[in-house]
Amino acid sequence: MNIDVRFERYIEEQKLFTREDKLLVAVSGGRDSMLLLTLLSRYGVEIAAAHCNFKLRAEESDKDEQLVRAYCKQLGIKLHVEHFDTEGYAESHKISIQMAARDLRYTWFDRLRAEYGYDYSAIAQHKNDHVETVLFNLSRGTGLLGLQGILPKREGVLRPLLFLNSAEVLQAVEQLNVPYRDDQSNFSNKYARNKIRLDIIPEFERLNPDFIQIMDDNIGRFQETQRVLQAFVEQERQKLFVAIGADEWQISKAAIAGLDVGLLYFLFEPFGFSKPVLADLVAAFSAESGRIFRSDTHELLLDRTVLRLQKIAEEGGSVELQASDRVLTWQKYVFSVSCEEDFTVVKNPAIALLDYDKLIFPLTVRAWEEGDVFQPLGMNGKKKISDFFIQRKVSLFDKKRIPIWLNGNGEVLWITNYQIDDRYKITENTQKVLKLDCNI
Repeated sequence: MNIDVRFERYIEEQKLFTREDKLLVAVSGGRDSMLLLTLLSRYGVEIAAAHCNFKLRAEESDKDEQLVRAYCKQLGIKLHVEHFDTEGYAESHKISIQMAARDLRYTWFDRLRAEYGYDYSAIAQHKNDHVETVLFNLSRGTGLLGLQGILPKREGVLRPLLFLNSAEVLQAVEQLNVPYRDDQSNFSNKYARNKIRLDIIPEFERLNPDFIQIMDDNIGRFQETQRVLQAFVEQERQKLFVAIGADEWQISKAAIAGLDVGLLYFLFEPFGFSKPVLADLVAAFSAESGRIFRSDTHELLLDRTVLRLQKIAEEGGSVELQASDRVLTWQKYVFSVSCEEDFTVVKNPAIALLDYDKLIFPLTVRAWEEGDVFQPLGMNGKKKISDFFIQRKVSLFDKKRIPIWLNGNGEVLWITNYQIDDRYKITENTQKVLKLDCNI
């Protein structure tokens, strides 16, 4: 079948783009990217090329650039060129040259897309790259996601050559008289991926000449399995995870107590929890409640009958209230502030009425800290706020979010939405009141 027909059919089958889209094509000067540029030019969609000169191969890198410039001029295609200090970037970021080149390339492509309004970036990867990626992932350890290989369309990046293997790419290049330059570093088995391409895949092909196609078929089945699994897990997550706030969920312990750790892993995977952490969680189900499990982004509280899942909040820090301030904001809380000489006592835990003459400004609002004490209303002695929270059955999650008001001398004035300190209550001798009204 004609290469242009196969190319068009693949684009339509995968719904990669339409002829109204604008594409940015990554062009290195190698046979794969030069073929992709040629096929897209013949297809009749608006394109521009982007060439990265990584300055890694001395004059060879410059010759690649010259070839790309000449071919884009011949085809009448707009070209973007960027030179990178790849070795310097790798050293400063303490990553490999390959990772540095990848980071620089994709960051620049994203910037070009945003600046010039390109709808997609197009990358020239084919079936052999697809299989190579899966084998590389397997060598490092992976799950179903790693067995999906290279997706034809993902996050604004297209791979329109995945329907071809490397032999077919070479055949098409020769058929269409596409100029290209070979990067000699691709023929060195110094790098792990090159070893797979040059040494391992040929061994499999000796066992079965159709190895690449068989692996491509296998990968297709892996992708189908992942899609089915993902749909099932999402359905279960919707049933089990009850939203109780922004970035906060509640899960019944009884509902998940008998679930396999593998299923729990898939349920909690978007929140960054590892299998060992989830195994610890299951083991702790019958233990005392109050334990917290953390990932990099979320924390999970093992409560009496439920699990509480929430995104780890940024540290709220502290804010100060000057005597002249009339509004104060701390995290999601907004307080209205007023000074009153003619006041009415109200019994509302969201409102604090404090004896103004006992206050030392600025006042401070912050989160609870270990060791905080206050004198509960109506009591002579002091109590740890942590003990007060336990008596009120305030969870570990919630107590970190409650604003604590402090006088200028460091004494606690008010546990927001709960209780003021007895030392600052209004009495028959109070002449002026500071009114703090919590609006959330």
